[in-house]
Amino acid sequence: MASVATKQQEGEKPAKRKPVFTKVDQLKPGTNGHTLVAKVLSSNTVLQKGRPSSSHNIRPTLIAECLIGDDTGTIIFTARNEQVDIMKTDNTVILRNAKIDMFKGSMRLAVDKWGRIEVTDSAKFIVKEENNLSLVEYELVNVVEE
Repeated sequence: MASVATKQQEGEKPAKRKPVFTKVDQLKPGTNGHTLVAKVLSSNTVLQKGRPSSSHNIRPTLIAECLIGDDTGTIIFTARNEQVDIMKTDNTVILRNAKIDMFKGSMRLAVDKWGRIEVTDSAKFIVKEENNLSLVEYELVNVVEE
């Protein structure tokens, strides 16, 4: 069996892992690398910073909180800049390499530069709106080991 190093020298790419799709109700604080299909229920722009003047090369910042969900529950997704255009209400999206951020003690889903968002065919599932994971408050507990 050839080692990974020898395979890479021969120009073979390491095999891509098949994405394991996660359901919304399986998301936990402090986790990342999630791939999931979700429907966008709503999108609210929460932050919009424009260009103060042309002399500063500040890109406009746009942040929207989008309620997304699948047949197990919903969660708030934080969309940034060009992601806001993709996360339109009623779109069905595939989030790749998404991570959980904590915001004021509750979970938010986000996709950073290491992940991807794709619009896909409309989902057939009915979103379970009564199970909103972003409404669950988590408390940071410091565990003292004795």
